[in-house]
Amino acid sequence: MQLSTWVRVTCAVLALLVASAGASAQSRAGAQARLIAEDSLIAATRSGLAVDLALSQPAPFRLRVLAAPPRLVVDINTVDWGVTEIDTTGTGVGAQRLGHLPDGWARLVLDLTAPYLPEATEQKIDPVTGSARIVLRLNRTTLEDFEMRAQSEALFTAQTGTALLHPEAAAPPVAAPRKPVVMLDPGHGGIDPGAERDGVRESDLVLQFARILREVLLRRGLFEVAMTRDDDVFVSLDGRIRAARAAGADLLLSLHADALPEGMASGTVVYLLGDEASDDSAAYLAERHDRADMLAGVDLAGNTDEIARVLMAVAWQDTAPRARALAEALITGVGEAGLRLHRRPVQSGTFTVLRAVDMPSVLIELGFMSNPRDLERLRDPDWHAQMAEALADALEVWQEQDQAVQSLRRQ
Repeated sequence: MQLSTWVRVTCAVLALLVASAGASAQSRAGAQARLIAEDSLIAATRSGLAVDLALSQPAPFRLRVLAAPPRLVVDINTVDWGVTEIDTTGTGVGAQRLGHLPDGWARLVLDLTAPYLPEATEQKIDPVTGSARIVLRLNRTTLEDFEMRAQSEALFTAQTGTALLHPEAAAPPVAAPRKPVVMLDPGHGGIDPGAERDGVRESDLVLQFARILREVLLRRGLFEVAMTRDDDVFVSLDGRIRAARAAGADLLLSLHADALPEGMASGTVVYLLGDEASDDSAAYLAERHDRADMLAGVDLAGNTDEIARVLMAVAWQDTAPRARALAEALITGVGEAGLRLHRRPVQSGTFTVLRAVDMPSVLIELGFMSNPRDLERLRDPDWHAQMAEALADALEVWQEQDQAVQSLRRQ
């Protein structure tokens, strides 16, 4: 195979992988592929060299051969090597270097003891387990042919940097661990004030509380915090999801303090996304929240359904239990702080704002403005401070537990 043809095939493979892996990559925790070292190999063949890299899931990859000295460079997007090297005993590989690039790509460099050129390259995906295998086959060639067909190192380094290309070119230092980003979503705003009682608007109450919760979280230093709005402005339901994704949010808390037309519902409730509302009140609240977009003349149901369809298959099995664990942690935190909970503190509803299934999302009804005692609490600065601390405690507990679960899943 001519190198130019091989490069075109490689680019085509990469493009297909980017398209197929795009939705999978949006699942925040556990999205990074990892090398399965025991199933990987670098071995000599009758005609040259075989390189098989077993991965926990598909990942875009690119490869090049460089001359002076002969090297094979394999870059894979967001992979955790988990090892310092792969066994190359008895092969045509003199040395190897594994590391990560600043842009998130991972790099494997093999120093070749003889000139080899790629003859075949593909990524095989197991339809049952979802695991993948990058399969490379290189054939022995002449040094002259190798040098003619190798890529210019100057051009390659201009595009990707010099990391690991030579023994002295170490990988850049790994950046400090990224703090998880909490997206706070104060409900309503602008032309949609939400519930109103005794001259108090829901949109104002939840914005005030969101600012307090943001300060508590930032002061503790475990999370970064973003907000879908920090003023009395209207933000569409779809716009709230877009804002969360633009901020790289790892979870979304939508904050509300609604009113019901009848009954005396009281206390904090955490809602999860459900195909059907868990009771009549949840159905009523979901309808009210979704109808807010209609006030601005925007019906985004089709778009959010499309997002859900694309992401559900690859993310929902991971995200749903994480969201439920988040809801239960929040309720536990509120209860342990001695704050009033609803008699059914975890419920479900068809809330559009929760359809970003690539991140755990919950809707928190802090209380009900239709209940006089709840309204009194919702207007009390001391209660705001207590609730903010309780939710912050709960988020820290959930984050620690979630990291432990995700670490086990990656093993």
